[in-house]
Amino acid sequence: MLQSKSFVRKTKQGKVVKVVREHYLRDDIYCGASFCKVCDTNGARFVSPGSTILVVDTNVVLNQIDLLENTAIDDVVVLSVVLDEVKNKNLGVYNRLRALCSNSLRRFFVFSNEHHKDTYVKAMTGESPNDRNDRAIRVAAQWYQNHLGSATKILMITNDRENKRKATEEGISSETVESYVKSLGQPALLDLLVQPHTSEDMEIEDLRPSKKKVIYTEHKPMSEITTGMRCGFYHQGKLRVNRYNPFEAYVGSESIGDEIIIFGRENMNRAFDGDIVAVEVLTQDQWLNEKSLHIADEDDEEDDGVHLAPSSADDAPRIANSAQGSSENANNAPSRRSGRVVGIIKRNWHAYCGSLEPMAMPAGNAGIAHALFVSKDRRFPKIRIQTRQLGNLLDKRIIVAVDTWDCQSRYPSGHYVRTIGDIGDRETETEVVLIENDIDAKPFTSQVLACLPPLPWSVSSEDLSNPIRQDLRHLRIFSVDPPGCKDIDDALHCTSLPNGNFEVGVHIADVTNFVHPGTPLDNEATQRGTSTYLVERRIDMLPKPLTEDICSLRADVERLAFSVIWEMTSDAHVISTRYTKSVIKSCAALSYVEAQARMDDSRLLDPVTTDLRNMNMLAKIMRARRIERGAITLASAEVKFQVDTETHDPLDIGMYQIREANQMVEEFMLAANVSVAEQILKSFPQCSLLRRHPSPTKEMLEPLLRTAASVGLDLDVSSSKALADSLDRAVGEDPYFNKLIRILATRCMTQAVYFCSGELSPPEFHHYGLAAPLYTHFTSPIRRYADVIVHRLLAASLGIYKLPPIFQDRPQLTSIADNLNYRHRNAQMASRASIELHTIIFFRKRPTDTEARIVKIRANGFIVFVPKYGIEGPVYLTMRGEKGGGEWVVDEQQQKIRKIDGSISYGVLQTVQIHMEVVEPQPNRPKLQLTLI
Repeated sequence: MLQSKSFVRKTKQGKVVKVVREHYLRDDIYCGASFCKVCDTNGARFVSPGSTILVVDTNVVLNQIDLLENTAIDDVVVLSVVLDEVKNKNLGVYNRLRALCSNSLRRFFVFSNEHHKDTYVKAMTGESPNDRNDRAIRVAAQWYQNHLGSATKILMITNDRENKRKATEEGISSETVESYVKSLGQPALLDLLVQPHTSEDMEIEDLRPSKKKVIYTEHKPMSEITTGMRCGFYHQGKLRVNRYNPFEAYVGSESIGDEIIIFGRENMNRAFDGDIVAVEVLTQDQWLNEKSLHIADEDDEEDDGVHLAPSSADDAPRIANSAQGSSENANNAPSRRSGRVVGIIKRNWHAYCGSLEPMAMPAGNAGIAHALFVSKDRRFPKIRIQTRQLGNLLDKRIIVAVDTWDCQSRYPSGHYVRTIGDIGDRETETEVVLIENDIDAKPFTSQVLACLPPLPWSVSSEDLSNPIRQDLRHLRIFSVDPPGCKDIDDALHCTSLPNGNFEVGVHIADVTNFVHPGTPLDNEATQRGTSTYLVERRIDMLPKPLTEDICSLRADVERLAFSVIWEMTSDAHVISTRYTKSVIKSCAALSYVEAQARMDDSRLLDPVTTDLRNMNMLAKIMRARRIERGAITLASAEVKFQVDTETHDPLDIGMYQIREANQMVEEFMLAANVSVAEQILKSFPQCSLLRRHPSPTKEMLEPLLRTAASVGLDLDVSSSKALADSLDRAVGEDPYFNKLIRILATRCMTQAVYFCSGELSPPEFHHYGLAAPLYTHFTSPIRRYADVIVHRLLAASLGIYKLPPIFQDRPQLTSIADNLNYRHRNAQMASRASIELHTIIFFRKRPTDTEARIVKIRANGFIVFVPKYGIEGPVYLTMRGEKGGGEWVVDEQQQKIRKIDGSISYGVLQTVQIHMEVVEPQPNRPKLQLTLI
């Protein structure tokens, strides 16, 4: 049946036009019940006659998704009208709902009510879209009841009073979420409900005595924010909370071109880390200077008076103490542009991991208890929840979701989602790391695994005879990787040619031969985006049969590859470049240590060692030429753990050592990535996936310049070349000095990001750190989905395959690039969090004295970096409540902090002796405490 569906919409030019679309209606859409006598029962989800089938409305899905995900809730009809409405309102909830509907272990069924002739409803004159959708839900619920008859009960779940009233009048059974959950007889499920915020909640809002009631200002409406941003009164940006002080946050504003500091919970005005906010800049007399910035003590957690803006009387004494006796520097201390949040443009609320603040059990140990949830991540405020299972939760790591934060409430309100495990258990704490960073560690589904070829797999005669694939098995190809690497996605060869030149090849695992566009395997990899490396395990982007066997370029087995092959002169100039799909057979899988040992041992003259030395010689020339162009050699504090293979406990910890062999491999991977970027952009200028690294602003580099100046260094930051040369000259008597300066420089940089070439102009493609006009990722398709996309682009540019249709959809490509950037950053953060977790495990029974370098001065102490272990943390000079002799003065220009009487002084980059010990200043929040010896 064909229906005409019409609606009006406004064009970009402001004209209102009527749109008429054909809407097809069918009578053969199945209901999903296996016991139905009318429908085809293939793929049915509801199997038990007599059970209750729930029809949920849109708001129930949007607000109660945590409840729906609980296995106690099943036999749910998700109407297409609800699915579409959820997709338009909250993409995150939509994805969770789709996952429920596609999970074969859950009984959630999508019914296309909008295309069934008996359930489609036309909008009536004067009826709002919301009312029309509510009516469509009631009509579908009524149809289900008539369709299945007495075989089962249909229950519509809604919290909308008007919708429920109309359902009752129309003879449809309906209940609120709470009344239905109560009927299940599982009180713990009630903890999962999002509770409406009422004035009664205010009565129980402060769970312990407070010096002061905190009242936040109302958020401005979006219309006023939009006008204010257009006029320059307000500025938009993402709020980032300082990991060492949760009362200090920063908003990077493009309209100003600088960061705005937000100091104190009052000025943050209920914004969470990661929220997109609108900020009003305070008058200049209210701006903070560097001396005012503190490292927050653990017990400062909720002492808001200490952390209000400097104009507040509560904060004046502490800041005065910092400045006392330093009038000669008071006028010279640089002020930081300061502001306050006036509105939330986009919330970043997600699931938070932590534990309940210890408290006494209520009398009788029954009924609802009000508790404070403390996030494991100090950047987030405490969250008030209600629970009926307090006794079971007090010693557990749990997940809590935020529901509301009223302007008259000191804490946000939320609800319990689920229990992770016992506090302190390594498996529990590792799961916390994964959840906090949104890393999907679930096993691959049967649909995904069904996309893999059967094992054992080997190169077939068809592969060898395929004209698109060149047989390179005769070449002496080898790989160089970290020790114990199983997912080997790159290999190399270097052959001397009769003309004195070299043929050099980079061979990359041909992952796209097995991962085809649009398959469940490809969709899963698209979503995961990257593999995540924790201290004791790896969370794969692709299933292990692919990563460790079929695609891994292991020694002495034939494998499929995508090869970039150059002819190079002996001074590393490229004569020609070619790209080909290939079959290779690696002759050696070396570790970095093994490769380095071969190159260093002058007695070894075998072919592989000779190839290594030739490659290293070329790599050194290429590296020098790249640095001459302005590439910056940065440094990071990479930590390496030695882990017990059985218990997974850390046995030893130290800084990761970079060898010439590492740099050799890196140089040729960079060269391959640049070559492929040039090739794909030439063929597909509008839809290539590239990687850019924006130049840091002068404001971003300011902390580095101040630190350098305080130790007598004059860094030139006018270009990447000037900065690279300055860093090369930054040497001192301390052998670690240069690396420390490079680590500080790294922290001033912007993030490198993926983007679609059609979205930007060529000058914006530039990669600042590599000093390269073009760059992409091609060399790790086993671990990164970006490289899978680039492999498809390269194959299409060579005429091997057609470009998949998705490359014609630029918004979709941009969405994929955004997800890749999000996943890449999350994987980095998870790796760091895993290192922090294992650092605490390692030092828990090993108190240690060691050497550290001061990297940042604060009003009550400084941040130090520990070279031996790659650890960074705060050292306090003034403890809270300390009386007499505890006053310290910050000299911002000299980057020093000294006692008022001048008896002791500490400066940035100075070496200090510290004691490291794991302590627990707050229950369930162990930390590595660093103290001066």
